[in-house]
Amino acid sequence: MTWWEAVILGLVQGLTEFLPISSSAHLRIVGELLPGGGDPGAAFTAITQIGTETAVVIYFRRDIARIIRAWFGALPVGPWRGTVPRTDPDARMGWFVIVGSVPIVVLGLLLEDAIDHAFRNLFLIAATLAVFAVLLGWADATSRRTKTLDTMTWRDAVVFGLAQALALVPGVSRSGGTITAGLLLGYTREAAARYAFLLAIPAVLGSGLYKLVGDVLLGDPAAGAADVPGSAILLATLVAFAVGYVVIVWFLRFVSTRSYAVFVIYRLVLAAVVVGLVLAGVLQAVP
Repeated sequence: MTWWEAVILGLVQGLTEFLPISSSAHLRIVGELLPGGGDPGAAFTAITQIGTETAVVIYFRRDIARIIRAWFGALPVGPWRGTVPRTDPDARMGWFVIVGSVPIVVLGLLLEDAIDHAFRNLFLIAATLAVFAVLLGWADATSRRTKTLDTMTWRDAVVFGLAQALALVPGVSRSGGTITAGLLLGYTREAAARYAFLLAIPAVLGSGLYKLVGDVLLGDPAAGAADVPGSAILLATLVAFAVGYVVIVWFLRFVSTRSYAVFVIYRLVLAAVVVGLVLAGVLQAVP
């Protein structure tokens, strides 16, 4: 991988991670379209997502610090025990993020081999792009959009977590799956988007660090990242961070006043284009 290819893939990651269009699908497609390129692999995708999630941590740093303080303060043990009521919304949000992260962690470990290989079939990616485009459009059109994050329940936290876990299949979209679930549960567009960002932090950072150690530092050739220069991965991650931060700011403003229709149409068009390119022999369905 050359430096300019790393920059392009970093741009793609930063532009698509927070939009409901699946960054992993875009990296899979664009990586193979580059001259002499191929599937950059699940490990490369996970590691570059560290950059975009770092942007989330910086953007939501005050929210995150407040949630962490409240969570520790509401614990029944420890030096800060009892300083915050257990019913405090921020303390509850800390538990909701933990509970919502469990499904993707468990399924990510159980399905690791499929995530690295079988799930990266472009026919499967095209199908998930189209199916979840329809689900997102339907949810956006029918949602009551009245609930805020202060009203979240344990049931909602589990549903959000299960929806996020669907993003283990490229094409679903981590933010898209979580936002769709939020809309179906009656949350506002902005509330669903904000929670999608917060919920992704533990899962994405954990997955990226896991792949960084296991597939790059320890050099697991099966995942493909060991063949990519470390400098290229670092460059792509830095670019993804810078671009991702800008996208967060824009996206939260966008969804506060606009529907997800443009993303629904884009996903459907992209799915058709992917199938056409595979049938034409431009892309290989199986990496």
